Amino acid sequence: MKSGIENEFDFVMMLNNKKIYELDINSQEMIHSIFNNITDDKIIKVWRNHLKQKTDIMIKIDNIIKGISIKKGSRNSVHVEPISTFIAFLRENEVSEEIIEKYLKYHYADGTLNGKGKNRLSSYEYKCYYFDEINLINDYFNNKKLLEKAIDRFVLKGTNSLYEIDVLCVGEAKDYLWVTKNEIKNILLNPNILETTGIHFGSLYVQPQTRNLNYNNKYELKRHCVQIKWYSLLDDIIIYKYEKNKT
Repeated sequence: MKSGIENEFDFVMMLNNKKIYELDINSQEMIHSIFNNITDDKIIKVWRNHLKQKTDIMIKIDNIIKGISIKKGSRNSVHVEPISTFIAFLRENEVSEEIIEKYLKYHYADGTLNGKGKNRLSSYEYKCYYFDEINLINDYFNNKKLLEKAIDRFVLKGTNSLYEIDVLCVGEAKDYLWVTKNEIKNILLNPNILETTGIHFGSLYVQPQTRNLNYNNKYELKRHCVQIKWYSLLDDIIIYKYEKNKT
């Protein structure tokens, strides 16, 4: 199975130095969705972004540059950052200290706010004991204003870029689905959330990168990172496209 980086290079090879009409129909539609009023004889320039940003490849037509994020596989991790900057993000958006403390207790699941407790609970154990606490966090995290900021940070822009992505592609170069940034916002601001025990911003689930229940020093630093997963990513896109085509 190809790695994510290899997949990104496949997209570059598929699109670079091609005229739009030379591409498959799916790719032509994707290009036209982000570039306005272009003819199919335009030549596309494409390169991989080597910086760690949301944009994986850049597409240039007539000196206009657009960014594409590419996801592959079933794990659907869309963002990772240190717990310290995640908490700073919550404070910047006026999340109460009470909710922040509840999240930290969920994140570390060892009775502390800093991960120095001796007895660690699994995700399942914590959810069984503290289900009401998780519901309180979710009530706070899923107000529209905070959800919009979360979508920007975790999916569209990240923490180290001045620009949002223009398109998200899911799959491999020869077989992929795509959605524009505006469609991503529509999907995530109107999530189809069933009853859940996880902490989430809409369909974006928040969790420690690892709970490291085996106390393995190799993974201890990852315990202090927040990971955002969009578990239903592919299903959400398929449903959105289906509903859109019905209208």
